[in-house]
Amino acid sequence: MHQSPSLQRPLVLGSTSRYRRELLQRLNLPFDVTAPHVDETPLPGEAPRALALRLALAKAHAVAQQHPDAVVIGSDQVADLAGEPLGKPGHHERAVQQLRQMRGQTVVFQTAVAVVCVATGFEQVDLAPVEVKFRALTDDEIERYLRAEQPYDCAGSAKSEGLGIALLDAIHSDDPTALIGLPLIRTCRMLRAAGLVLP
Repeated sequence: MHQSPSLQRPLVLGSTSRYRRELLQRLNLPFDVTAPHVDETPLPGEAPRALALRLALAKAHAVAQQHPDAVVIGSDQVADLAGEPLGKPGHHERAVQQLRQMRGQTVVFQTAVAVVCVATGFEQVDLAPVEVKFRALTDDEIERYLRAEQPYDCAGSAKSEGLGIALLDAIHSDDPTALIGLPLIRTCRMLRAAGLVLP
């Protein structure tokens, strides 16, 4: 039996990402934000999709332990270039290196989302892969883009929702917000399964 919206369990986003927070606000549900404090180091030989799934679930569980009555969302994104994980560059030189690696290539952004509720024993995790074809970028284009947008907190060094769209030839996805960091179609499906009422 679903609860009425006024009696719903609290919703918590286990993330420090402003992009995920902005996306979740689209659902018009009240929610709190808690940093998950999870070690994001890949395991030896861990595939990018497995890393994204593991970290999304780990983030949801870490926050759910602090909020056992809440429905908790965890999410993670790993850029996958021919099986090699590309994380957030953190600084300019690493971003240049990443974009040089990706030019002319198809990169799969593996975006995982997990929903956990300790009180009800609910747990689901899903993956929304997004195929992104990068243009054959020149060094000048890479440099101009990075100076303009400084996307050093984005996996793969490109913000598709901003100027980064100019770096791309094509995007293929069945969950259009996944590339920005939170696949809302899958998230809605899982929140409904967890008992929340959405419009």
